Amino acid sequence: MFDPVTLKLNVDPLIESALREDISSEDVSTNSVMPLPKEGKVDLIAKEDGIICGLQVFERVFKLLDETARVVFYVKDGDAVTKGLLMGEVYGDIRALLCGERTALNYLQRMSGIATYTHSVAALLEGSKTKLLDTRKTTPNNRIFEKYSVRVGGGNNHRYNLSDGVLLKDNHIGAAGGVKEAITMAKEYAPFVRKIEVEVENLDMVREAVEAKADIIMLDNMSHEDMQEAMNIIDGKAEVEVSGNVTRENIARLVDLGVDFISSGALTHSAPILDISLKNLHPVDED
Repeated sequence: MFDPVTLKLNVDPLIESALREDISSEDVSTNSVMPLPKEGKVDLIAKEDGIICGLQVFERVFKLLDETARVVFYVKDGDAVTKGLLMGEVYGDIRALLCGERTALNYLQRMSGIATYTHSVAALLEGSKTKLLDTRKTTPNNRIFEKYSVRVGGGNNHRYNLSDGVLLKDNHIGAAGGVKEAITMAKEYAPFVRKIEVEVENLDMVREAVEAKADIIMLDNMSHEDMQEAMNIIDGKAEVEVSGNVTRENIARLVDLGVDFISSGALTHSAPILDISLKNLHPVDED
């Protein structure tokens, strides 16, 4: 869950922006059929099997539109849900329920889809020492939601943003003039508490990275044979990450390498949504 400070400072503004995108002036459809406030209830239903994620964000959408709105949940983030399951009931002004429905579901479906896909990939690494990581290949302005979803699905977060750690990629290396030069400059610039990770694409670059004492060496888009040889060259002198077009379909072939981390942009950029619906909206009697 998001703590209260994160919710107020970082989550609420993004939800409000999403709501403004969907309601530029008014919700014409809702105002046509519901001109006055009226208490209502609607059911939250899973339409396929998966891992649920984003319930707090889902609820927050309605609370921002109607502070009296409330959701009774029968599941929690990380739970496996099945098709047809009643996951919760939303109560509030019918106008808020109608106005917020699509935005709330967009967040919940997207976050649950990422958690579901991540869960299926993480299962393929069970029993190994290798940790599954995400990347910065996230939807603009949705990183906080998508990286949270990866954690709920059983994955781990790589750096959150460019201020979060040193990762020297191919263009950094090109700008610096080489692997050794890039690592040396990063060590001189970066605070001592930060690890230096460098991306390498061939065995010569691996040797340079080891010699320059990189903390983490990322083997990027290398053949299986070259990665095995790279592990022999590194020989415990640095942590090792593997990256490059890693998906659920091919990750199992990497397990035998014994690397510390496998990162996959597909966790966030290619996960399908989990189909979820709000159904059976109706007024409720007010005592």
